[in-house]
Amino acid sequence: MNPLMAPTTSPLADAAASAPHGLETRPSAAPRPAEPTPLADARVQLAEAVELLGYTDGLHQMLATPRRELSVAVPLRMDNGESRLYLGYRVQHNFSRGPAKGGLRYAPNVNLDEVRALAMWMTWKCALLDVPYGGAKGGVAIDPRQHSMAELERVTRRYTSEILPIIGPERDIPAPDIGTDEQTMAWMMDTYSVNSGYTVPGIVTGKPIALGGSLGRASATSRGVTHIALAALRHAGFEPARSTAAVQGFGKVGADAARFLAEAGVRVTAVSDQYGAVLNTGGLDIEALTDHVRETGSVVGFPGADALDGADLLTQDVDLLVPAAVEGVLHEGNAADVLAKVIVEGANGPTTPTADRILRERGVLVVPDILANAGGVIVSYFEWVQANQAYWWRADEVESRLEERMLNAWRHVLGYAEARDLSLRTAATALAVERVAEAHRLRGLYP
Repeated sequence: MNPLMAPTTSPLADAAASAPHGLETRPSAAPRPAEPTPLADARVQLAEAVELLGYTDGLHQMLATPRRELSVAVPLRMDNGESRLYLGYRVQHNFSRGPAKGGLRYAPNVNLDEVRALAMWMTWKCALLDVPYGGAKGGVAIDPRQHSMAELERVTRRYTSEILPIIGPERDIPAPDIGTDEQTMAWMMDTYSVNSGYTVPGIVTGKPIALGGSLGRASATSRGVTHIALAALRHAGFEPARSTAAVQGFGKVGADAARFLAEAGVRVTAVSDQYGAVLNTGGLDIEALTDHVRETGSVVGFPGADALDGADLLTQDVDLLVPAAVEGVLHEGNAADVLAKVIVEGANGPTTPTADRILRERGVLVVPDILANAGGVIVSYFEWVQANQAYWWRADEVESRLEERMLNAWRHVLGYAEARDLSLRTAATALAVERVAEAHRLRGLYP
């Protein structure tokens, strides 16, 4: 299904791939078979869509290959006067439908192939939700927990200065991702603006409200996941107020998703983070759990629940499973043990192609990441529009427009899948690829 071979990575990428893991420690799991990388997974998904759509090999290669990649060295002067060198990347996958858009992550295991995969998924996500962007992604192979705020500011400003030639409000608009936040975006905006000679609020999204950020942006991905999860539960025959859920990951996406699900009446019985998991079959008090995490830094030890192995969260007897941590957590080794009837992907690429096939054969409804977690890019687009107009919307306006976009996309993907007897992932990817290919066809090939 996938005729393209993975490109050879650069020496910088090879070095980054060997960096020690730290910030985004994979959730503990039982031994698992070797699985393809996220980039291989992304290419398999694209190849399936290309075959379904009947595209030529030339168009396939165009869709599979990033338009631009940049690997940079990011030197850092530590607070103690020592110097260290980190490796950074920015990949712009496609521009056919508009400027590139994608997050920036700080994690020790960042490498070029991972960034390529995430950039490709961003292209499909933007197209599927009809946001006028192409996909991009960036990263620095650094563990932010090991650095002071002053050191992170210097890393961010140096990384931004290194990628200045390829970013801009009409070129490529970064946003926060794993290990970065609104303060990171403020530093990026300031660095770009100082070099431009005037303030450019549209260069990034996910900024602080005081610097032109959008109301509702911080929780947008989680709200989008919740809108889709409630719709998927109802489609599968479950009433949300009588349903149970487990959420893997209690960070930017998972924490608010758990809160919003609980507010909608779903009984969230299990939650995990990179350190462990907790279980209360009667339902977790998400507000109290959030306070516990704020005080201790982890869900572990929460007095309102029992301890649970992180890997066991994925196989809890619940109606809904929301993997909202990292990629590849549902794989050949555990897919047959998943008991949830509905899986809504809050993370990027949490389900491998092998696991996808196993889950579909077992009748599990899997809502793919490019649909389920698209709330962030939708509200990032809203923020970009507001910044360009210097006119900001009310929180209720942002949230109602987000819900409308998410549910419209859900209905479109569901109808496409049912009419052609496809999985939701294949349907979503095919719809997105078709839109990108059509934009490419209409624009033509230069020269």
